[in-house]
Amino acid sequence: MSTESFSQLLTLYSWFPLAALLFFLLLIARLYERFSGEKTRYRLFVIPIVLFGIYTVYQTNQASGDSFIMGLLPAVGGLLLIGLCVQLYRKMMDHT
Repeated sequence: MSTESFSQLLTLYSWFPLAALLFFLLLIARLYERFSGEKTRYRLFVIPIVLFGIYTVYQTNQASGDSFIMGLLPAVGGLLLIGLCVQLYRKMMDHT
């Protein structure tokens, strides 16, 4: 196994723990919405998972070149994730 293919393998498999953590955060937001009655928009947590997944597959593809649009995917996913986490945190702290 070459160094480049090993790097691609690690890049691809690093998405799975990230997706599991984001899914766990989605479940926390869903649980809070069910018990508090406040809208947490927990379904939007799927968007960063998908955006990071698309970018990860793009990174492991040998034939793909650099693209500005594909470079924006993790940035948009990260900003959306930050916004959703801050919104969930504020809802949980204001409810006390």
